[in-house]
Amino acid sequence: MPNKQVLLIEDEPHIAEAIRFILSRAGWAVSVLGDGAQAMSRIAEVLPDAIILDLMLPGRSGLEILSDLRADADLSRLPVLMLSARGQGRDREAAERAGATAFLAKPFANADVLARLEAITGGGEARREPA
Repeated sequence: MPNKQVLLIEDEPHIAEAIRFILSRAGWAVSVLGDGAQAMSRIAEVLPDAIILDLMLPGRSGLEILSDLRADADLSRLPVLMLSARGQGRDREAAERAGATAFLAKPFANADVLARLEAITGGGEARREPA
């Protein structure tokens, strides 16, 4: 089993598949979720080493999900890479206030996603603490 697992929460199928492909090639196990409504239960189920979270999602926004993550004692330290199609300064500021580890505006190069993910997870090594 790969030691690096990421949960990608992204509602645009083409973007999700492109990210899944590049991360899988780099050795990441990638789980994909297409809406925000089931995000917290899926995060608890998967227990990923990191989360890539779109800002605008059907069901629940990325900011709502991120706020819930940061308020959960068991999940609050998970690295979160926030994605936004708008890329406006206020989106970045809102993500930072909510506790995003890193932010990336769409469109982005696939290599940038991998580089940011590995940067926030300490080079891609698993950050999960022993149970």
